[in-house]
Amino acid sequence: MTVSPDHRLPEVVLRPVRGHHAFEACVEQLATAIRLGVYPRGTTLPAERELADRLHVSRATLREAMAALRQAGLVETTRGRGGGTVVTLRQHMPSARAAARTTAARRQEWLDSLDFRRIVEPGAAALAAARQHDDVRLAQLEQAHEEVAAARKPAEHRQADSRFHLTVAALTDSPRTIEAVTSVQATLHEMLLAIPVLETNIAHSDRQHARLVRAIVAGKPDLARRVMEEHCDDTAALLRGLVG
Repeated sequence: MTVSPDHRLPEVVLRPVRGHHAFEACVEQLATAIRLGVYPRGTTLPAERELADRLHVSRATLREAMAALRQAGLVETTRGRGGGTVVTLRQHMPSARAAARTTAARRQEWLDSLDFRRIVEPGAAALAAARQHDDVRLAQLEQAHEEVAAARKPAEHRQADSRFHLTVAALTDSPRTIEAVTSVQATLHEMLLAIPVLETNIAHSDRQHARLVRAIVAGKPDLARRVMEEHCDDTAALLRGLVG
């Protein structure tokens, strides 16, 4: 027998998405709703139009979020009469299996690391933009960014992404800042191994990296901080939804 979700819960859990984080926020809210049982296994999610209206996002953005949930093994989409998006929670998916192996204590450490990252990396970006850099160091930053954009395989992309963030930290000339960013990047790498590679998020991330490079090269600390805050918030939204 198909379980019927409590019709009141989605009104509490699913909230209008605001700002520039529509895709990531959609994934976070829907994944959290599924994992918390707002939409139990075997139930069908509301129609696309209804969900898009509730979240205040375009249907195109919602479709991208649904694709991410399918990759994560949380839902399946069926076509034809009586079709729809059904909650499946398929634990055989690689990302779901990795997340399931994580202990509650380790998961809490991960979430704490996301909070710490939100403090550390925006500050590092602002400090990097405030420093004076020669052409060689700026070229290293731009090269690190190009390597992320050029990476095609998931493992290569994760490593290139980490190198980019560490390159930004190195521009601060602050050993303690570099140590802190290295720590959060190591934990972030563990977390990213537990979720699927999401092309929409990677494209969004690459655009944020480009904005960050421009802000640092132009010597604009406040802008660099804001861009990195957005970047950290988007990644945290995905991870909290799919892993947390």
